[in-house]
Amino acid sequence: MKNEKHFVSAVKKSAAGVSLALLIAGNGTIVLAAQESPIAVQPERQVPTVQSKFYCNIKALTPEQRARHKVLSEKLLAARKETVETEKGYEFQFSPEDVSLAELAEWVVAESKCCPFFDFHIDLEREGKLACLRLTGEEGIKAFIRAEFKVEK
Repeated sequence: MKNEKHFVSAVKKSAAGVSLALLIAGNGTIVLAAQESPIAVQPERQVPTVQSKFYCNIKALTPEQRARHKVLSEKLLAARKETVETEKGYEFQFSPEDVSLAELAEWVVAESKCCPFFDFHIDLEREGKLACLRLTGEEGIKAFIRAEFKVEK
């Protein structure tokens, strides 16, 4: 009898842990019922979602930082001279007269906070006449870059 009570207690604790993990992983789309039934999904409240490993954390920047980042992003999009597809991502090329290395670095610092899945590369080439920002990452990153940075295929 003592072992049976211990087993039931362990099962309840384990189920509660799984419930919490599902709630966290499901971003709140799983609703927990009363303690007696720790994993209960209410189908009418489920929201179908497509999970992606690439997503921006908008809370990583303060409203002021977000506003500045938006201004820089718009400037970079407007000033890019060329977009080159690479094996693992895309390279955006700029004239250093239009976009400074300091602006590229400032943009990278902010972007790395909200989108840490990117690998960032800044290069100054052609005797200082070409500034390049290369974004790379895991498999699937190219589609995300095309969508977020308005790259035509």
